[in-house]
Amino acid sequence: MKEIKAFIRPELLEDVLEPLYAHPEFPGLTISTVHGFGHKVGRENSSEFGNVQMIKLETIVPDALLDEVLTLIRERASTGRRGDGKIAVYNVEAAIRISTGKAIEE
Repeated sequence: MKEIKAFIRPELLEDVLEPLYAHPEFPGLTISTVHGFGHKVGRENSSEFGNVQMIKLETIVPDALLDEVLTLIRERASTGRRGDGKIAVYNVEAAIRISTGKAIEE
């Protein structure tokens, strides 16, 4: 299994969610509003940081679904401009359903 964390522009949230909700095998996700800053090329005073609002999407998907979900997010969240966001992928060693205590299998 893989964990996906995607940071996207707030105005593109619905565009990204639409195909994920419609996918019959997509397990679900967590959505958070986050604030931060990124590197800005040409900034003269590096001690000044912006406070940019982004949306963070977090999900755990089976390995077989990874490429499809990454493609959906990237295609729907891209404007082609700097600051569109980032996607990170992590290996998940184990996932356990709290209500039953059982391991979630791929």
